[in-house]
Amino acid sequence: MRISHAARTDVGMKRDNNEDNFLAYPEQNLFAVFDGMGGHAAGEVASGIAVREMKEFFELTGKDPEATWPFKDDRSRSYDENRLVTAIKLCNARIIEVSEQDSSKKNMGTTCVSLHFTERNGEARAYVAHTGDSRGYLFRENRLKRITIDHSLVEEYLRLGKITEEEAKNFPQKNIILRALGQQRQVDVEINAHDPRPGDLFLLCSDGLSGMVEDRILESILQKQAGNLEACAKKLLDTANANGGVDNSTVILARYDGP
Repeated sequence: MRISHAARTDVGMKRDNNEDNFLAYPEQNLFAVFDGMGGHAAGEVASGIAVREMKEFFELTGKDPEATWPFKDDRSRSYDENRLVTAIKLCNARIIEVSEQDSSKKNMGTTCVSLHFTERNGEARAYVAHTGDSRGYLFRENRLKRITIDHSLVEEYLRLGKITEEEAKNFPQKNIILRALGQQRQVDVEINAHDPRPGDLFLLCSDGLSGMVEDRILESILQKQAGNLEACAKKLLDTANANGGVDNSTVILARYDGP
């Protein structure tokens, strides 16, 4: 399986430190973006824990597929789906453990959006799992489509028809998220599967990008620069900063180039 990728993070124009983090682990075809939260740099700690735990779990299970997992798997899901969801649950458990040991880290947490490519019996699959408002997109045939639903109050109000798309842009409680790692012992992870085609480009990002750059502009940048992933990733974050850069921003571009 051939995967090309680029990953970047930026502190933005208003923040002193970067609480975002990302994991690019091409040896396991695994990619993830984490947007940390919590005072006194606790968000940075939470997102860092998530990166480490996810990588270590995939490293362990990559070497030993029979390794014992810390959580019971869901029989309605495939091995690969369970592996990714279990990694996220591990991140959640470890963040809670650390926050309980250190009062300065109380209530720290992080969002998560992750992508894992697999190939079995000659068939490629791309699994996208997330919790929170960090997003996943698929850029296919020059069109950008969002493939995750924000776990946020504004998204819930939109779904219920309480506000319009236009009202959502200036919704006063836009930053309230309904799910995150490190907040509850039981974390609800949403996962979906895709059949990637050669040339498909997956975009993972924190809300520091998606909140500053409209989807149509993201699409326009990809249409012009997707041929050079590094330059494209830089342009995306530069655009977020040019629009105000009120938050940390992180992006991963991962392209499926074929088997």
